Amino acid sequence: MVPSHSPSLAYVVSGALVGILVGLTGVGGGSLMTPLLVLLFRFHPATAIGTDLLYAATTKTVGTLVHGMMHTVAWRIVGLLALGSLPGTAATLIVLTRLGPPAAGTSRILSIVLGLALLLTAASLFLRERLVAWAQAQGVAPSGRRAALLTVVLGLYLGVFVTISSVGAGAIGVTALIMLYPGLPTTKVVGSDIAHAVPLTLLAGIGHWVIGSVDWPLFASLVTGSIPGVIFGSLIGTRVSERTLRPALAVILVLVGVRMLG
Repeated sequence: MVPSHSPSLAYVVSGALVGILVGLTGVGGGSLMTPLLVLLFRFHPATAIGTDLLYAATTKTVGTLVHGMMHTVAWRIVGLLALGSLPGTAATLIVLTRLGPPAAGTSRILSIVLGLALLLTAASLFLRERLVAWAQAQGVAPSGRRAALLTVVLGLYLGVFVTISSVGAGAIGVTALIMLYPGLPTTKVVGSDIAHAVPLTLLAGIGHWVIGSVDWPLFASLVTGSIPGVIFGSLIGTRVSERTLRPALAVILVLVGVRMLG
């Protein structure tokens, strides 16, 4: 845990920078904030995950409002994702609650989970275009009921994975949605992913609060920076090339992931 006298300005700036990335790409919330809190600010991984989930819920609520006003949210897809993610989140929280507060020995396990999650997220960023191109060439993009069912299954996976690590809702979710709905504009994929992350991270964050792994002063500092950051990022999202941002973000995630595993 970070000492109480640690400067909150660093947390505010961190929240703002990550908020901008979330608004731009839908990626960066758990993928960057959680390892940032663990590696740079030396928070226990459980505290970093719990606090980041509530931070993400607040940040992405603002991002959803902006994307909603810009009509870049496919609400049907959001509903299908939530149909899988909310039960998955609830079930995972029940398991975590029965395990009790994190012991000192769980820190290493959580660090390994975070590191693997970051590497998986980075891989989805690096390989997104190839995966989408392969899916289109093979004609494997589902339609109708099959697409709806796979969207619910994707939500279930994200519910479990994000509740445990706070990572993956952005890059993994966006990549999978592009493969499921190749005709959907990227801005709508990002907007829908951000909107779905709100109920997912809110429920998971409340669960972690009950468990006792949320630092409220830290949360307040992060949100102070993230709200203007995500508004700015969402507004300029259509003007910045994702092809420029995505490789740079993927490299950062690989480096951080390896560091978490080391």
